[in-house]
Amino acid sequence: MARVLVGVKRVIDYAVKIRVKPDKAGVITDGVKHSMNPFDEIAVEEAVRLKEKKIASEIIAVSCGPAQSQEIIRTALAMGVDRGIHVEVNNPEYENLQPLHISKIFAKLAQDEKIDIVIFGKQAIDDDCAQTAQMTAGLLNWPQAVFASKIEKTNDELTVTREIDGGLEIIKVKLPAILSADLRLNEPRYATLPNIMKAKKKPIKKITPKDLNVDTSPRIQILSVEEPPVRQAGAIVPDVNTLITKLKEKGHI
Repeated sequence: MARVLVGVKRVIDYAVKIRVKPDKAGVITDGVKHSMNPFDEIAVEEAVRLKEKKIASEIIAVSCGPAQSQEIIRTALAMGVDRGIHVEVNNPEYENLQPLHISKIFAKLAQDEKIDIVIFGKQAIDDDCAQTAQMTAGLLNWPQAVFASKIEKTNDELTVTREIDGGLEIIKVKLPAILSADLRLNEPRYATLPNIMKAKKKPIKKITPKDLNVDTSPRIQILSVEEPPVRQAGAIVPDVNTLITKLKEKGHI
């Protein structure tokens, strides 16, 4: 049976209104509700389902970030993950952590833990990079099946249905492999109270990027973070000719 590594990221909750810092160096995170990245919840659910189908033997959840990231790992443990690894990265280093750094961390952990399947959410809702799964596959030289909406195992292969611009694409990948979960892959379960209590006793190993010989020096400098422009109020015009005139005045046609 396969050993599964699943990535879980602590992000600002999707229901929170994002506010930019006064110095425009980033967004305000202090005192703001955080939760597990929604796409990572889907990845965790899929990993648990693989174990329920006797395809996976063990699931390890990994989160990179400050001490509060352990809360996200506990959520994954309550959903059915076996154990966690917390790669502790504190501010300001964490604010400059980029997908390549995360990919190097996961590539090293995948080798150390003798992993067969690594599952990520297709993207994080804070930076929307959608790069970590692809770069991890590149670093390990493993096949990748990203934006998965269905995963099936046959012998030593995975048959993955991918969502693409033109519709659906079905591919086969041999193990070990990297996957990323799309929105329609599954519906994540809610953790029950007994499982939340059990999760408190499951082990979480704490390490740092230095323990994995991963350099987290930033490669990209953020110059400025800006709020989107305020949408202008609409106007009702009496007829098509007035509409065309208005559009010409604004340079749209």
